[in-house]
Amino acid sequence: MSNLLESDVVEAVLEAGVAAGSEFVEIFVEDVARRSVSLDDRRIENLASSRDRGVGIRAVVGDRVGFAHTSDLTLESLLAAVETAAAAAVKGIEPSPGVSADPQPAPAISPTVQIDPAEVPAADKVALVRAADEAARAEDDAITQVSARYAETRRRIQVANSDGVRSEDDQTRTQFSVTAVATGDAGQQTGSESIGNSVGFELFDRNDVTELARHAAQRALTKVNARPAPSGTMPVVIGPGSGGVLFHEACGHGLEADLVKKGASAFAGRVGEKVASELVTIVDDGTMPDEWGRYAVDDEGRPAARNVLIEKGVLKDYMWDGLRARAERRPSSGNGRRQSYRHLPMVRMTNTYLAPGDQTPEEIIAGVDDGVYVARLGGGQVNTSSGDFVFGMTEAYMIRDGQIAEPIREGQLIGNGPKVLQMIDAVGNDFEMGPPGTCGKDGQGVPVGDGVPTLRVTELTIGGTSA
Repeated sequence: MSNLLESDVVEAVLEAGVAAGSEFVEIFVEDVARRSVSLDDRRIENLASSRDRGVGIRAVVGDRVGFAHTSDLTLESLLAAVETAAAAAVKGIEPSPGVSADPQPAPAISPTVQIDPAEVPAADKVALVRAADEAARAEDDAITQVSARYAETRRRIQVANSDGVRSEDDQTRTQFSVTAVATGDAGQQTGSESIGNSVGFELFDRNDVTELARHAAQRALTKVNARPAPSGTMPVVIGPGSGGVLFHEACGHGLEADLVKKGASAFAGRVGEKVASELVTIVDDGTMPDEWGRYAVDDEGRPAARNVLIEKGVLKDYMWDGLRARAERRPSSGNGRRQSYRHLPMVRMTNTYLAPGDQTPEEIIAGVDDGVYVARLGGGQVNTSSGDFVFGMTEAYMIRDGQIAEPIREGQLIGNGPKVLQMIDAVGNDFEMGPPGTCGKDGQGVPVGDGVPTLRVTELTIGGTSA
């Protein structure tokens, strides 16, 4: 991958920022190409492509940050942007000695994709969404609506700063999703499935979209025949894969250093303390091969890393971006991420997961006389300062006498993240990563992955509609 900006241009802009009084100057260059195909109600609704390219420049003096961005990559425009950023940072601040850092070599670029999606004809991508539509409808006449979407993104970045970092990365992500609607006596119910990896079009050599569509249809059909979820407090078993979103939202955000520094985290000041069951080890890993949140370097040019956040119940560390790590005179954990060159980086998760244990899922379920099995969690809300959360259950079943029983619908999981960590009494050996996700924070969205094995919580509140 060739540099998006020539080295002499990069050095000239960095020198100009330092000369203007900045203690730290950073250049972030981004070039993103996107293509997508959408189908709804048997019709191709959208076949789109776009490209966006630009530069974000950050200047730092003390704890003051100036930022400017431009889509004009000429030297004249970049010098104007760095002067704007530096002026915002310098204004009203007495320059102080910066924190030095040894230059970091650029890590290896993300692996080259096997099949470049940009080289695949649009007709092949249209064929995928049509095949998914047909497969979902073939499951049952009760399937009344199907939508499917294919999407690809190639994102090239280049990062350089006055501490000596010179890094670049080339990231390709490909995904596919399908949603089916079933109509029955209980009204309309929805089922969905999605796949996505940091790979090329070879994603579809590894996954069958017709099988994905059938699963989505079956989920919708199951919910049509399900009874309303109960209300009350009971044991809950969460199945492998999609349950990882609970840890991402209810615990992961509270382990981001910016929220910790603001006092907006239930885990602030607790490093070294036991905060979870001894069965709980939580990891954030930006190096996981092919996973949705994977990259070679973060959006501050630091190498992605595997960071153990909680180990056997003990809080080991938080996630750090470069700016906050710099202020604490410690290394970044490679978690500085931004939505685009128009945004400042902040601390963000990558692929966050609960490490597997040694019990089988059958053993875990057998330990529950009366409870709920959640096969798939949906979206939710969380208060990071308290850890209180509410999540929708998109596929769930009752557990009776140690066996999965009838399906339920229209239910929510209600609890508190730090308390849930303490109440996990079983962790399975069947770890899976969940579907690809987009994490929203302070108005920015970035691709993330999460995963869990089967796990059991001794007590959670079910918010259902059944009397």
